Amino acid sequence: MASVLLDLLTPAYMPFAISFVVMLGIGLIEAVGLGLGHIDVHADVAGDANADGAGATLLDWLGLGEMPVLIWLTALLACFTLLGLAIQQGATAWLGAPFSPAFAAAGAGVGGLFLNTYVSNGLARLLPGLETTAITSDELLRLRGTVLEGTARRGQPARAKVVDRFSQAHYVMIEPHEDGDTIAQGETALLVRREGSLFFALPDVSQLRAS
Repeated sequence: MASVLLDLLTPAYMPFAISFVVMLGIGLIEAVGLGLGHIDVHADVAGDANADGAGATLLDWLGLGEMPVLIWLTALLACFTLLGLAIQQGATAWLGAPFSPAFAAAGAGVGGLFLNTYVSNGLARLLPGLETTAITSDELLRLRGTVLEGTARRGQPARAKVVDRFSQAHYVMIEPHEDGDTIAQGETALLVRREGSLFFALPDVSQLRAS
């Protein structure tokens, strides 16, 4: 084990040393519960997959749809690191020297991706209680957002805070759904439509009556 760790300090093992360090860093983030597994990247990927059947099939095959993205990435980095070490150790034993870092990294990258499909799907079966709290952008529809600053008008969006069913806050840009409506700072509105990253909302009826 000590010799393998020393090998990681040599140029031939550099891609796998970097992968190992990144893997440990992600594992530490997950362990201390910083919640970075709920980043918007995951939501966007899930949203694209829902809109495209082929994308959903590919993500399911990769195992990415079964668990939070950082856990999946940690497993991928582990597969990449272990395969890289095996490739370089095998090359040294059979050829007397390791492969070039780029050649070994390419082989470990392809092999690691395939291996990780089995690892991820296996983890999903072993951990049935594992549930991601990441949501797609469309899941924010039919939720209420509160304008944080400015006044939202048609053509002039304002920044709003939306809290999802997991009590996580999302910050989005909203405009009124109807041309004549406005949503002032501190007012709430129901998100009813989305175009890209922009949401359209209906002001709460009670606020309309008060005004």
